[in-house]
Amino acid sequence: MEMIYHYIWHHRMLGRRFTTGDGAEVEVLFPGRHNNDAGPDFADARIRIDGREWIGNVEIHVKASDWRHHGHDSDPAYDNVILHVVAVDDATVSRRDGTRIPQVAVTLPEEFYKIYAGLAADIREVKCAGMISTLPAIVREDWLESLAAERIHFKASRLLEYNSLNGGDWEQSVFTLFARALGFGLNGVPFEILAKNTPLRILYHHSDNLLQLEAILFGQAGMLDGSSHIFDDYYQQLCAEYGFLARKYSLRPMNPSLWKYARTRPGNFPHRRIALLAAAIHAGARFSSGMLEARGDYDRLIRLMDWDVGGYWLEHSEFGTPADPSRHLGSLSASSRNLLIINVAAPFYMAYASMSGNFDAGELAFDLLRSMAPERNAKIRSWADCGLPAPDALRSQALLHLRDEYCDKGKCLQCRFGHHLLRSRACPAINGLSDPTLNSMRYCHAPA
Repeated sequence: MEMIYHYIWHHRMLGRRFTTGDGAEVEVLFPGRHNNDAGPDFADARIRIDGREWIGNVEIHVKASDWRHHGHDSDPAYDNVILHVVAVDDATVSRRDGTRIPQVAVTLPEEFYKIYAGLAADIREVKCAGMISTLPAIVREDWLESLAAERIHFKASRLLEYNSLNGGDWEQSVFTLFARALGFGLNGVPFEILAKNTPLRILYHHSDNLLQLEAILFGQAGMLDGSSHIFDDYYQQLCAEYGFLARKYSLRPMNPSLWKYARTRPGNFPHRRIALLAAAIHAGARFSSGMLEARGDYDRLIRLMDWDVGGYWLEHSEFGTPADPSRHLGSLSASSRNLLIINVAAPFYMAYASMSGNFDAGELAFDLLRSMAPERNAKIRSWADCGLPAPDALRSQALLHLRDEYCDKGKCLQCRFGHHLLRSRACPAINGLSDPTLNSMRYCHAPA
């Protein structure tokens, strides 16, 4: 039942305007990004309540009382919920500090459930999966080439946006992009926040002292609390170092509840990724200059991103928790380094081309991805089942972009596949009628 409400909220099928139980007027400006991991159901929503705009999370339940039954009233991850959407309004809900959360109750007609029942089984599938094989090869190839370029430019634009916000500090901007990529999707946003809140010049100033680098990064990540019950010499050293350095540089930590651990293997916990970030800087990493010198050469880029963690992090996945000694926790896997090249190096070359006017650098991005093996994940496998295999990383990036930005967002009318299928199947009048007077029609009308 709750999944139905997730679906209709995501696609705005409930409408945009509501009234809370207290009589407040609610307008949904953006429903948020659906969160499939731990935490509130929708993140980064924009809601206007009685004329005042709020940005935060939305939580959805069948019954309002589920808020307490699920323990959200004592969970810091839910302190930023700005709207509670329910089917049954049987309780009021509050944050940990006691402040009330605006709540709206919505009901659906029985007919909706009947229609939904026929779609729910395939709600996550590509709707045109069974028809893709009927598309002409030139349509498939042309659209996938465009999608690959769109995805590279999309990622490059993020780096250019960082650079604009940083006042042209290119190294800080590339560092932020690298940190985000090191989050590997699940923790991408928290890593981005960490990098934005940690001046790279400070890290470079302490690059000869690994303990201080780790103290700054773990402290800025909100993971150090000297009053916690972690009686570990290394942890207490970090707390002491960060206390001194935070006062010296006026540093402020981020909210630690942003870090996610659901469905994550211990070797991929954010603690180890942060330790790797510190190890990279300690090893003298210069992210932008190193990639420029590599000039898109895959082997040189792999070596550039080949850093190891040592000491404490060879034996721990988080503070105070020993790791399985049979696991090799010292460095990134080859597949992880490939992802860093895809998500950092390729966008970097495209952004650099845009900034410098050296468009040969932009071609490096395409050539690099063509030389790399494709990503291996469920989305790529599902496209292969539809008749769209990925021979290289350029194609897999195109397919991921198609799924993320078109299929999952319901943009069939903006997709060339969808447009071609609609034109060829729903509007046969434009595909060669026998009556020459009708052949001049280049459109068709929807039924009144």
